[in-house]
Amino acid sequence: MRYTPLCHLILLSALTLHAERTIHVDGAARAPGDGSAEHPFATLTAARDAIRARGTSDASQEPVTVLIAPGDYRFTAPFELNEADSGTSDAPITYRAAQPLKTRFIGGISLSPSAFKPLTETGTPIEPDVLPHIRVCDLSALHPDPFPPFPNSYQGRPVPPWLYVDGESMTLARWPNADAPNQGWATFTQAIDNGLPKPDAEDPALRKIHPGSFVFATNRHWDIGAGVWLRGYWTHDWSDQVIRIASFDAEKGIIALSAPHVFGINAGTWGAKERRFYALNTLRELDAPGEWFLDRKQNRLYLYPPREAPGEIVLATLNEPLLRMRKTRHVTFTGIDFAYSHADMIRLEQTEKVEIAGCRIRNTAGGGISVNGSGNIVRSCDLSIIGTTGIYLSGGDRQRLIPAHNLAENNHIHHYGLFQRTYAPGVGANGCGQIVRNNLIHDAPHNAILYGGNEHRFERNEIFRVVMETGDAGAFYTGRDWTSQGNILRHNYIHHLGGGDADHVNTMGIYLDDCDCGDTLEGNVFWKAGRAIMIGGGRDNPVINNLVIDCPIALHIDSRGMTWKQWNDPNDGSWCLEKKAEQLHYRQPPWSERYPHLAAILDRSPREPLDNPVRGNVFVDITKKVCDFDGNFLKLIDKMEIADNLVMNTAGSESLAKAETVKGFRTLIGQADNPIDPGFRNRAKGDFELSDTARIYVELPAFKKIPFRSIGLYRDTYRTALPVRDKEGLVK
Repeated sequence: MRYTPLCHLILLSALTLHAERTIHVDGAARAPGDGSAEHPFATLTAARDAIRARGTSDASQEPVTVLIAPGDYRFTAPFELNEADSGTSDAPITYRAAQPLKTRFIGGISLSPSAFKPLTETGTPIEPDVLPHIRVCDLSALHPDPFPPFPNSYQGRPVPPWLYVDGESMTLARWPNADAPNQGWATFTQAIDNGLPKPDAEDPALRKIHPGSFVFATNRHWDIGAGVWLRGYWTHDWSDQVIRIASFDAEKGIIALSAPHVFGINAGTWGAKERRFYALNTLRELDAPGEWFLDRKQNRLYLYPPREAPGEIVLATLNEPLLRMRKTRHVTFTGIDFAYSHADMIRLEQTEKVEIAGCRIRNTAGGGISVNGSGNIVRSCDLSIIGTTGIYLSGGDRQRLIPAHNLAENNHIHHYGLFQRTYAPGVGANGCGQIVRNNLIHDAPHNAILYGGNEHRFERNEIFRVVMETGDAGAFYTGRDWTSQGNILRHNYIHHLGGGDADHVNTMGIYLDDCDCGDTLEGNVFWKAGRAIMIGGGRDNPVINNLVIDCPIALHIDSRGMTWKQWNDPNDGSWCLEKKAEQLHYRQPPWSERYPHLAAILDRSPREPLDNPVRGNVFVDITKKVCDFDGNFLKLIDKMEIADNLVMNTAGSESLAKAETVKGFRTLIGQADNPIDPGFRNRAKGDFELSDTARIYVELPAFKKIPFRSIGLYRDTYRTALPVRDKEGLVK
């Protein structure tokens, strides 16, 4: 091209158009500042308002970086961005820590360790031998108003505040202590009144759900009037609730509760008859390091310090998100340490192309990051000590099957579900078209990934030590919906569930519950994962090319739709399978075109678990059952596509399961002195990468290579180091 002055002018204009503006923020700045490096703004709000003031001027066409100096930035209200604070694809706005993770956003009150004084007063209910260890802090000056009282019952996060010491969540005074026998639970087996409606009762209050009571003998001297709460799995191992004690008859050993539990008290469960609970939020039980209690009327905080010289002590008080964006577009937050809150830490509402990258989210009673909108990204973040859900993705249009393309990738999510013990997953996905890949999720009481909706992709995630406190639950879980179609669960590694007990079969790797349909399970690896794959009566769920090792039950498929009375009950809001489908016009385009089997379901024996192809899977050293199929399913088995599945008993153990009588399965048996080597790189350490000459490929040539080394976290610009593992492959 010939160079001319006009070309020079065009080039200069282009460079000017895309020049980047940097705005500096330093919380230590004393003067108001102008956002320059020499005179930075003291607050994020000032930086936000300076960007907003550009309006539609030429300056609004340049990218902006808000560079935030190291230090603590305390919030008593959310930092909020709305539509007016948006960037564009050519001129995005970035809020970035000047030094990664050295800039900290805090939603709480810092308490000096010196403010905690020895407890010298007499007459407290604390045990005499514990008194010398207790420290008390008067919060009256820092928080003059009384804190909200505990309600009679709650599920999920408690009322604020919550206490953290050196980044660890403290334990509200409890009995039994968490390290006591039976994992810190007290148990009972007999309910006096299960609390469920009694239609023939003379008392109208008993004809509806009401507070229950149970038999429990104890020598604990609780002050019921001052308040004692019990967290219990009252009937099911997947439904916990905290309920205050209404009365305690010590002579008869009967505890009456002050609020009902939706499923009643010991009212029939798939798990054991023995039910469990522990007491909390009572000063008398303040007796172990790391426990605390708040006198909410007197604003006095009692603490049994977790160590002799605690450092940072924070009382999380902010009951709103630390960061909230609504209808914001093209904005990124990177390198920020979000710490201490009592609500969702970050909430994105109807946002587009917003990214949270390389951030740390920790110490909150709510969720980590809640995303609603399209094209948003949560990438390479670390989330831990989370009260409810780690990351929640929603958006897209289910009616028109338009995907949201929200992405959660390369995140390390662990020790979540601290307060909402059930159905608070590491990652939740709903709507249409969410993407969840290369995440590491571990250490939680219930699900790792909980989803519903359509066209989601869950790929290359590593999951372990989840479903640790619950039963009849899965690392992956979805259920009770014909329309949850088009979801793909591929190349995930699921291991050591429920403690890794070889006899534990009430924990599932992937659980498609209650007639759920339309999910593809392909190329996943299960190791010591309980009941690895469970399909509870649904259809159109291909099980292809999966690898299951050292699990008690490899594959469960049942026909509950054919036998359960509540199947498709139009009066049961949680079932009503046909009604749910009708609401989405499933017999009309685009649904009828995308899911033709669903469109014709009523014409094809809808109660039968049809169209679940089981093909090309490998099952190695299964301890109880390879195929756990119920009688009705076995009667229908000739209608099923089941082929080319390989069962390996590597050392010929008589105690291991076989599948010789089930069509489509072939069993290969080795010998103790000449065991079969499946071809794993290092089975003992959980490395199931297959060599090119692996025996599995010889016996099953069609078995497709699983990209095992690509599963889980990877290094990138934000994540320069990976977690350290111990000898069992678990994070230290």
